[in-house]
This record gives sequence, C-alpha cells and structure tokens, in this order.
Amino acid sequence: MLDVCLLGTSGMMPLPRRALTALMTRFNGSSLLIDCGEGTQITIRAKGWSLHDVDIMCITHVHGDHVGGIPGLLLSMANSEREDPLLIVGPKGVKKVVDSLRIIAPGLPFDIHYRELGEDFETIEGPGYTIEAFRLRHTVTCYGYSQIIKRAGKFDPDRAKKLDIPLPAWSKLQKGETVEMDGRTFTPDMVLGSERKGLKVTYCTDTRPIPSIAEHAKGADIFICEGMYGEEGNEEKAKEKKHMTFDEAAMLARDAEVSELWLTHYSPSLIRPKDHVERVRSIFPNTFAGKDRKTKTLTFEDEDTQE
Repeated sequence: MLDVCLLGTSGMMPLPRRALTALMTRFNGSSLLIDCGEGTQITIRAKGWSLHDVDIMCITHVHGDHVGGIPGLLLSMANSEREDPLLIVGPKGVKKVVDSLRIIAPGLPFDIHYRELGEDFETIEGPGYTIEAFRLRHTVTCYGYSQIIKRAGKFDPDRAKKLDIPLPAWSKLQKGETVEMDGRTFTPDMVLGSERKGLKVTYCTDTRPIPSIAEHAKGADIFICEGMYGEEGNEEKAKEKKHMTFDEAAMLARDAEVSELWLTHYSPSLIRPKDHVERVRSIFPNTFAGKDRKTKTLTFEDEDTQE
C-alpha cells in the first residue's frame, strides 16, 4: 500500500495555518518527498511521520518556497543518525542551489547524490517504484512528477506444479526474478498472469495548463495539482504569473481521467479554497480542496482503500 500525505498547500509564502506546498509518500519502508519549502520538516513531525526514511527528494523547481526547508531537513536527518545516501532529483542547477544552502548544514554523516533533469521526460527508479519526471511551463524550468507502483500478474501455483518448478524458486518468480536451479532456467512469465493495475500519484505545481500534463497524469489514483486562484476572474493573472486556476486544474483532471483531484499551492489571498470547489465540480466531480496533512492510503484494487 502507498500512504500519501499533502504536507502543505500554500504557495509563495507560509501562513499561520497553511504550510508551503510539499508532498510525502511512504511505500514498503521507503519515503519520497516532493518539494521542501520552509517548515516542511515541522509539518512532517506534526503528521507523526519520520524524516529518517526519506530516500528520494524531488524538487519541482528552485524557487524559494519549494527549497527553503532543505538545510533544516538535512540537519534533522543527520541528528537522527542517518547514514544511507539521499538522492535529490530536480532541474539543472539544483545541485548548485542545494550546495549553497548547505553552507549552514555542512558535515552530514550521509552522502547526497544528484540527478539533474534536462529532457522533457525522464524516469528515475526508486525502491519498488518508478518516478516519471515531465517538464512543465513556469517562469523557470519546472518539472511535475508521477510515482508509479507496478503490479505483476497473479502467481499461478498450479502452473508451477505442472512445470515441476521447485518450491524454493516460487517466491523469486513472484517478485519477477529469473531463477536458475537444478540445471534449468525459470522465468516469471511461466507462472505469472497478465500485469495487474498498480498505483499512481501525480504531482504538478507551478505551471500553466499544457496538454502533456494530462498525458502524464493519465489514470492517476490521485492527481495533486496547483490551483493558485480559486475565485473567478483571475484567468489573466494566472496567465501572467504562469500559474493555474481551479477551473484549469479540473479540466486537466477530467482530460486525464484520474480518480480524484487534490488542489494545492493556493495564493495567500485565497482564504477559503473550499468555498470554490463546488463550482469546479461541474467540470470534474471528484475534486477536493487540499488541506495541510490531507492523507490517503492507496491499496491495490482488490484490497480495501482507507482515508
């Protein structure tokens, strides 16, 4: 199962009850963090989750409200006796920015590895999942991210028995591994059915709506998308600032045929985002106003899903 927590929902600046936009997910003991604005670690602690297990940090772009919390987070990781390396993914230049921020967080007991993105679309392999990075359209180079957990076909023990596959090989074949045993080679396709529906979460913020967003968010279980402006009449401001309105986010969710849309990255002037959601549900019914620490546990379709 995949735990998804929208840590903060504020754009540009934090507010007393609205932290800067960030997302954290947990899968099989590994955590993924997307964006790390000022105070992100405080929200993680308020949620009761651990900083220690963050293996990958993805940065959408290097504006201050998305990276300002990195040095404090790194210091807290160091104080938790972390030794495993951390991978930071982001647009070209993210290493220079993080290295500069690390002037106040030197001497970490773990290594930081970087993956700087330069193409319109790239994939990164995580522990048990794949991250897809896709270019957005903002005032600076910016990327959206999808976390995808694939699910192999169902293991067929009757087929394994008919093929006289030794029992010790079954667990490895279930994991998709090829096994050589007793002078024979066994491959997963010998005992696995068709690939089953996995899990997908897409995160997209600080951008104008472009068709490629819907393409990359296609079929997502949760589509987390910026809605800087909720009130009607802000279309021109959104175009000028290279951001989105609630209506534009809902249109992308509709086109992508996602299961649900969580709005985030609100303008500080947007006091009650929830007041504007009902209107955009005429575009995409399963739209929700994201709020700090909004959480959902996603499970595979033949299992129960929890809120």
